[in-house]
Amino acid sequence: MAAKIHLIIAALLALSTSRVVWDLILVHFKTFASPITAPKLLVLSYVDFDPRRLNPPHTHPRATKILTVLEGELYVGFVTSNISQTNHLFTKILKKVDVFVFPQGLVHFQFNDGHTRVVAIAALRCQNTGTITIANAIFGSKPPISDEALTKAFQVDQKTVDRLQAQF
Repeated sequence: MAAKIHLIIAALLALSTSRVVWDLILVHFKTFASPITAPKLLVLSYVDFDPRRLNPPHTHPRATKILTVLEGELYVGFVTSNISQTNHLFTKILKKVDVFVFPQGLVHFQFNDGHTRVVAIAALRCQNTGTITIANAIFGSKPPISDEALTKAFQVDQKTVDRLQAQF
């Protein structure tokens, strides 16, 4: 396994056209955790998804993410921006050694919908990715977004908004 990780790191480094010496950080997340930010040029995260675990919809305003599956299968996707109001969803079930790119600033997610664990490596080239988890930002903001705005935006009733805000 260590040889595969070194090979993937070397491949990711080779993708760079920069002559800058890369700083590397390897982080082990059990199940899912908030993506990290660090004052480094390349952030590599070793991600361990237990069965039925979700890295919820989020965005990195200042970073593109490259994800490589080392073990298992992982359902991933991103949504395009409001080009022509389409918000097109691109998804893929990644298998061992598959790679997926999540473009900078687009809402994306990863979900282990299987019954076995998934191991992956995520690479982000940025000093500060600026991670924004969508549900937390919308329903957990302080002070809260007005109930009227949320009921109109999501076309739901007040009880639904209250129930969602109570979870954050």
